[in-house]
Amino acid sequence: MDEEYDVIVLGTGLKECILSGLLSVDGLKVLHMDKNDYYGGESCSLNLNQLWRRFRGNDQPTEQLGASREYNVDMIPKFMMANGTLVRVLIHANVTKYLNFKAVDGSFVYNKGKIYKVPASDVEALKSPLMGLFEKRRARKFFIFVQEFEENNPKTHEGMNLDTITARELIAKYELEDDTIDFIGHALALHSNDSYLDQPAMDFVKRMKLYAESLARFQAGSPYIYPLYGLGELPQAFARLSAVYGGTYMLNKPQCKVEFGADGKVIGVTSEGETAKCKKVVCDPTYLPDKVHKVGKVARAICIMSHPIPDTNESHSAQVILPQKQLGRKSDMYLFCCSYAHNVAPKGKYIAFVTAEAETGNPEVELKPGVDLLGPIDEIFYETYDTFLPTNDNDADNCYISKSYDATTHFESTVTDVLAMYTKITGKVLNLSVDLSSASAGAEE
Repeated sequence: MDEEYDVIVLGTGLKECILSGLLSVDGLKVLHMDKNDYYGGESCSLNLNQLWRRFRGNDQPTEQLGASREYNVDMIPKFMMANGTLVRVLIHANVTKYLNFKAVDGSFVYNKGKIYKVPASDVEALKSPLMGLFEKRRARKFFIFVQEFEENNPKTHEGMNLDTITARELIAKYELEDDTIDFIGHALALHSNDSYLDQPAMDFVKRMKLYAESLARFQAGSPYIYPLYGLGELPQAFARLSAVYGGTYMLNKPQCKVEFGADGKVIGVTSEGETAKCKKVVCDPTYLPDKVHKVGKVARAICIMSHPIPDTNESHSAQVILPQKQLGRKSDMYLFCCSYAHNVAPKGKYIAFVTAEAETGNPEVELKPGVDLLGPIDEIFYETYDTFLPTNDNDADNCYISKSYDATTHFESTVTDVLAMYTKITGKVLNLSVDLSSASAGAEE
């Protein structure tokens, strides 16, 4: 281990594995270490016995649940936008050959106590029971504007500059009702709270377009895709990529201690009495706890069920977004469901998650509105985890620390953090103009 590396990556969470892969492809000499004896860190996948050990303190799950090895329960469950940034990163890095994706059946939104399919186009707006007749017409006009909008074609801007007007001002032009704004902002544009309304409208419109383009990609019932066997496949795919380009992986390395020189810059990492020298360190918040600060908590309920989420058209996989206003909260709540259709549970079994930014100290009460929508549950586990943001100056110490995973059930915010870190580490912007059709081979409807 006594060698010198360009970068040492600590932790095999998804963010760290993506960065390790991308940096290896760039020709950097990378050493990747993890204090755990398994891949994935916070974003690992557990079988049934591991799940029981973590939440119940033993590995004797009830027999009715089926074989332990048939479960792949993701601890940070997130769907991918079919046209989204993560898919572009996967294609850019050529790791789609290690993965098989399947389209997600449904995308839904909670409104006034009921679950509705998210209308994503002018045609769907006219059919949606979410809106009355006149509102449907107004929404249809707005959807047509978004569908036809092209950033580089002023003729499609209807005289507006979306870099200067806010999302609120754009929406006001179409006189949309609050409930319509709720599902468009949270279930289509995927904002987790209402602060976007006072930001420039350009990002809001781009997010809506991404949703619609992703929906059109596989002609499925949602814009999302998900790997067969769950997200645990992703870190391992990037680990294989890194290894192909000469990266070195070491699991089960206890007490990975980051060493600093007199000038405050990182000089290496020590584990088991050996020090590997390096110029830069990339890690999750658990490896450098004195360089991060706590910003919140995520509450989650992990449920095993024998049926799909009610009112989701029998979807074997689905996302339901509960906008903050509908629950009187400061941020949204998310339902995530996957099943044997994606090989994450035995036949007839479904895994559902309810997640939210914790606003109280009692996850069972706080998550109840989401859990109540699931119907009968075979088993339920509750957990909260702290979320951290880095506080260090990258230039001063050459340490690059990822943010904790948020409560969202899609990947857009996660991959934004990865790309920002990549640019800080390398000084380059990753070119993601890729041929998206090459991912279709790895996806099935």
